[in-house]
Amino acid sequence: MKIKKIWYLCRLINNRGRVPHKLIFMPVKIRLQRHGKKGKPYYWIVAADARSKRDGKYLEKLGAYNPNTNPATIELDVDGAVQWLQNGAQPTDTAKALLSYKGALLKNHLAGGVRKGALTEEQAEKKFSTWLEEKTGKVDAKKDGLSKAEAEAKAKALEAEKAVNDARIAAAAPVVEEVVAEDAPAEEVKASNEEE
Repeated sequence: MKIKKIWYLCRLINNRGRVPHKLIFMPVKIRLQRHGKKGKPYYWIVAADARSKRDGKYLEKLGAYNPNTNPATIELDVDGAVQWLQNGAQPTDTAKALLSYKGALLKNHLAGGVRKGALTEEQAEKKFSTWLEEKTGKVDAKKDGLSKAEAEAKAKALEAEKAVNDARIAAAAPVVEEVVAEDAPAEEVKASNEEE
């Protein structure tokens, strides 16, 4: 009885806070490895032993992720990631989101359909290529929208700066004209006094 309780507690501890009936004993993880300087992170997407340190040894580098750009730059070897997924590697939550964004999870899903006989290789490749084209279109549309917004912001800033400069010039110009206007009648008075 005691041995059974100890075994159950060990299962809970090894589970790292996850649901007890969903134990994960896979030794290989697809995860991020942090690089870059403080405040400017840059990540490698790697397949690593689950027991290794965050920035320690890895089995294979699959790509890179730069969250500092807008939109974020993700470079990924999709075929290598699919191969690791088929061999049983478990992605972390962030890595899973990146793999999904680049289509590695979809390609793995389609490869499973091909293995089961639900699809042919050509159909799977066609579905993946159409999804990839749609995704590329969405990313390009976002880049275009960001560049247009940046251009509009620059144009508004230039207009505001021109308005401020015009107001500054207008504020300085009447002062000079008033002085000239006051000097002109005084000179006329002097000239008329001299004539008399």
